[in-house]
Amino acid sequence: MSMLKEFKEFAIKGNVIDLAVGVIVGAAFGKIVSSFVADIVMPPIGVMVGGVDFSKLAVTLKDKVGDVPAVTLNYGNFLQAMVDFTIVAFAIFMAVKLINSLKKAEAAAPEAAPVPTNEEILLREIRDLLKNKN
Repeated sequence: MSMLKEFKEFAIKGNVIDLAVGVIVGAAFGKIVSSFVADIVMPPIGVMVGGVDFSKLAVTLKDKVGDVPAVTLNYGNFLQAMVDFTIVAFAIFMAVKLINSLKKAEAAAPEAAPVPTNEEILLREIRDLLKNKN
């Protein structure tokens, strides 16, 4: 099978579109979570620990010299990214858990009894007639 034909089948199946939609929604969700953490979660935590702005937390490794800026280790941004990750991971976990519970509920639904075939119906009638004869 040629590479072009394989790609055409891949694209037509919808995998590419599903992937693109997932990436776009994921990026938008990431921005929402980042804003939620930076603007809503971290300020109260900063107030609780004494008015600390986590995005400003850093350790200066080398001071500013003339026009050369200071070299800093910005661990506050790292802490904020960790909180972002935790919230995103928890939201994804909850979504997967919900989907799995829906699948289990669907699988647990009892199936309808199979419709008997004509042969089975005839055999049952013969059985019943033989029982009534004796």
